[in-house]
Amino acid sequence: MNGPVEWLAAIGTMIAAGLIATDTGRKTTGWGFVLFCLVSATWVVTGLVDHALPIAAMNAMLFLINVWGVWQYLLSPKNRRKLKRLEELEEQAEEDVENGQA
Repeated sequence: MNGPVEWLAAIGTMIAAGLIATDTGRKTTGWGFVLFCLVSATWVVTGLVDHALPIAAMNAMLFLINVWGVWQYLLSPKNRRKLKRLEELEEQAEEDVENGQA
């Protein structure tokens, strides 16, 4: 469990956590969850190949949780409509500030 695949998964995990922690918006968070899905799947395979069943089991559960995150942040039609509306409101607020109305 010390090869290049494990290092890529570890680095990917750190990047995904950073994307979510930056709190720079729903899209960034959603892509953090996508990356978490990829590295979780990698950890599952690595755990199974190396007979590290606790790692495989934990990451199988994390994979499901991360899929839920992808749904919530990127794919849910309801949340996508809310995001579109929030972006419209943000643009209007920026215009108001530029025009001295706020």
